[in-house]
Amino acid sequence: MRAPLATRATALHAGAWWLWALGLATAASRTTNPLLLALVVAVAGYVVSARRTDAPWARAFGFFLALGAVVVVVRVLFAVLLGSTVGGTHVLFTLPEVPLPEWMQGVRLGGRVLAEGVLFSFYDGLRLATLLICLGAANALADPARLLKSLPGALYEAGVAVVVAMTFAPRLIGDVVRMRAARRLRGRPDRGLRSVAGVALPVLEGALERSVALAAAMDARGYGRSARVPPRVRRTTAALTLGGLLGVCAGSYGLLAADGGVLGLPVLAAGAAAATAGLWLGGRRAVRTRYRPDRWGARAWLVAASGAAVAVAFVVAASADPVGIAPPTVPLTAPTLPLGPALAVLLGLLPALVAPVPSDALRPATEGRDGGP
Repeated sequence: MRAPLATRATALHAGAWWLWALGLATAASRTTNPLLLALVVAVAGYVVSARRTDAPWARAFGFFLALGAVVVVVRVLFAVLLGSTVGGTHVLFTLPEVPLPEWMQGVRLGGRVLAEGVLFSFYDGLRLATLLICLGAANALADPARLLKSLPGALYEAGVAVVVAMTFAPRLIGDVVRMRAARRLRGRPDRGLRSVAGVALPVLEGALERSVALAAAMDARGYGRSARVPPRVRRTTAALTLGGLLGVCAGSYGLLAADGGVLGLPVLAAGAAAATAGLWLGGRRAVRTRYRPDRWGARAWLVAASGAAVAVAFVVAASADPVGIAPPTVPLTAPTLPLGPALAVLLGLLPALVAPVPSDALRPATEGRDGGP
C-alpha cells in the first residue's frame, strides 16, 4: 500500500478527489461545532499540502482559505449591524440605532449586540467557510482536464466550458506575476497606476492569443459535432435528466433537513437513477473518442470511501449526540470535542497516505521548474 509516484498510468482518478471533498463537506454541513469544523479544515489542508502539484489550479486553495475568512467576518458583521434572530441576555455593547420606517418592521439597524447572536453567527459562518474550503481542496487536487475525460458524453460541452473557466483565472494571475517580475528586472516600477498599463496590455494580449489557439484546437478536433437521434429519444432524455436533477435536489434537501430524512434517501436514489439514465441517453449524441481513459482503481476507492465514511459518521452522530455536534448558544456554553466524530474526521487523512505522490512534491524547494538550481 505504499504510495507510488504519480504517472499517467498511476494517477488518481479526479472524481475520487471530488467524492472525498464532498464527503468532508457533507460532514461539515451537519455540525456547527467550531472544534470539529477546525479539524475538518486542518485535515483538508494537510491532504492538499501533501498531494497537490505545481499546476495553476493547485494554487487555488489559499484563495478559498481567504474567502472562508471573509465569509466568517461578513456573517459576524451582519449580526452586529442588523441583529440576530437568536435571543439572549449577555449584552456586549450597544450601537446607535437608526430609526426605520413602519414598512420595514422586523428589520433593525444598530441597537444591542448580544453575545449569543454573535456566537451563533460565528458558528454559522464558520460552517459555510468550511464548505467552501472543502470544495477548494477538490479544486486544488483534481486535475480539471483529467476530470473532463471522465464526464458523460451529454455533459462534455458544458464540462469544456467549466474547465476553460477554471484554468483561465490562474493562468491570468501567472501572467501578471511574470510581467511584474520582468518589469522589476528591467528597473521599471511594478506598483502604482503607471505600471497597470504596462502590465495589463501584455497580459490581455497573451489571453487573447491563448483563446484563439484554443478555439483553433477545438475546431480541429471537431468540437461541437453531434450525432442525429430521433426526437422521441431527445424528449425522453430531457424528461429523465430534468426530473432526475429535481429529484436529486429534493432528496438532498430532505437529507439535510431535520424532518425529511425518511423520504430524502429514496427520493435522492430515484432522482440519481433517472438522471443517470438521462445522461446515458444524452451521451448517444456525443461523437468523440476517449483516449486513455482514467482508471478507477483500488486507491480511488479508498480515497472516495474515506470521505464517505466521514460523512456517514457525522450523520449518525447528529442523531446520537446532537449537543456535541451542534452546541447550543442559548445559554452560552463552551463547545466540547466529541471523540467519535473527531476520530471519524481523521479518516479523511487516508488520501495523504494512499494517493500517488506528485513528482514535483518530491523536488527540493531550491530547485527550479526545469530541475536546475
